[in-house]
Amino acid sequence: MTNPWAGEVAVVIDGVPHDCKLTLGALAELEAALGEGSLVDLIRRFEGAAFSGADVMAVVVAGLRGGGWAGTSADLMTAEIAGGPVGAAKAAALMLARAFAVPE
Repeated sequence: MTNPWAGEVAVVIDGVPHDCKLTLGALAELEAALGEGSLVDLIRRFEGAAFSGADVMAVVVAGLRGGGWAGTSADLMTAEIAGGPVGAAKAAALMLARAFAVPE
């Protein structure tokens, strides 16, 4: 069961639900995948709705890996993500928000 208080976000891939979380390791992997720029730059792109498909994919993959998934971005290229590109972008934005939010 997805726990938003632990920073988790549910993503359904090919009909299978996955709990995603941007752990410290996942964030480090995400930063490496970005190549140039920082996580702050990535967050700004999401806040300004100026993110790319590659940004969304990188966040989703990092979140899946943080949730224990052993796949790669290549595994998602032909996968069906619930909600399509918009659903994936919403999940990615929510993962970023939950990773840096302080629980009340």
